Amino acid sequence: MNPQAKKLREMIAANMGGLGHVDWLGCDFHDFGEDWFELSMPWREDLVGDEESGILATGPIISLMDTACSLGAWRRIGGYRPLVTLDLRVDYMRPARMGETVIGHGECYRLTRSVAFVRGIAHDGDAADPVAHVAGTFMLL
Repeated sequence: MNPQAKKLREMIAANMGGLGHVDWLGCDFHDFGEDWFELSMPWREDLVGDEESGILATGPIISLMDTACSLGAWRRIGGYRPLVTLDLRVDYMRPARMGETVIGHGECYRLTRSVAFVRGIAHDGDAADPVAHVAGTFMLL
């Protein structure tokens, strides 16, 4: 992990009281920019929603995207600020492929005094073939 990613991880862990749910899901830093953030979530058997097909449950993908989008907002704000998810619409395009890591890309495309507007995609290796699209809003406290 590069030094800037390590510093971000430490800042997030300190301000969130740890990375509990994100760590339990196995999420890790993938990449980030000025107003966006990416997390990776490796496929795990205990995250599967349908044992026959090996398809991941929707809950872990929603958590991945909620976190990636909130971190994208933090990147745009320039540091930690408490956020509350007001709305997060998730449109599933297809199931994540069995055994593949899912990448959650969240970006903050508009920031007002009290609301961060976010969007993103989840994919399992090809951003042009997304698992899900998300759009949402976060209230800035």
